[in-house]
Amino acid sequence: MHHVNQTSISEFLLLGLSNETEKQNLLYVLFLGMYLVTVVGNGLIILAISLDSYLHTPMYLFLANLSFADISSISTSVPKMLMNIQTKSQSISYESCITQMYFSIVFVVIDNFLLGVMAYDRFVAICHPLNYATIMQPRLCILLTIIPWVLSNIVALTHTLLLLELCFCDNNTLSHFFCDLASLLKLSCSDTMINELVLFIVGLSVITFPFALILFSYICIVRAVLTISSTEGKWKAFSTCASHLTVVLLFYGTIVGVYFFPSSAHPDDRDKIGAVLFTVVTPMMNPFIYSLRNKDIKGTLKKLINSKSSCL
Repeated sequence: MHHVNQTSISEFLLLGLSNETEKQNLLYVLFLGMYLVTVVGNGLIILAISLDSYLHTPMYLFLANLSFADISSISTSVPKMLMNIQTKSQSISYESCITQMYFSIVFVVIDNFLLGVMAYDRFVAICHPLNYATIMQPRLCILLTIIPWVLSNIVALTHTLLLLELCFCDNNTLSHFFCDLASLLKLSCSDTMINELVLFIVGLSVITFPFALILFSYICIVRAVLTISSTEGKWKAFSTCASHLTVVLLFYGTIVGVYFFPSSAHPDDRDKIGAVLFTVVTPMMNPFIYSLRNKDIKGTLKKLINSKSSCL
């Protein structure tokens, strides 16, 4: 690429989460376990939704997309980190680093948008139950599925094209376990003011708009549920939102906890903690949240397990 010629380095060094050998081995086992749990858990959710026609509804279409995004999110960073620990190498090529950064942005952003879309779906289901089928038509569902993917790629492409204009001189060491945009900007020897301004504006928009949609949806949902006379009816209505609300609290609670009330005085440590929570912990927790709190998912998974057992 023409832009690669602007930089004097051909690779970056990823320092990872720790340089100590004992901790490296522990991290390898820990992250390998979390990666396998995430892939298997989210894969089972996608499989269950695909095979059970009863789950072919808007809510589960969005959930399948969220599960796919979670698998993809953790796959952008963890396999490379595990390979580096195994081979005792810290290097990643310039092109691979930019590609990794691009897709890490895509899948974190799409999580934001999908959570907003899922909140809107619950709002329609509870506040306008009689018109649900009319409002959530297949065309709208497909549109609400495609738009997050398009927007997330536009966001990632914007940051990537701006980054390609920057120069990287002598220092090629990233104090991270994957190629994070913020870390790359700190490493550049060019003026990054435009990049940081775009990062702030776009980042704020990406968080604010879906969160505003989620907040509006749940305010309307709470108001609608409170008008239900029976306690059983209220509990049934709230239970349909329980899994999604739990994921929302986990996702945005992480943002608040890490970036607004950082536990570490070192920004690099804060960024690493945030990255681990977003790219590893949250994707791993989603299958547990949805499978444990969702009777339909649990029922379908039991059917799959029983059918496999009877075939053996």
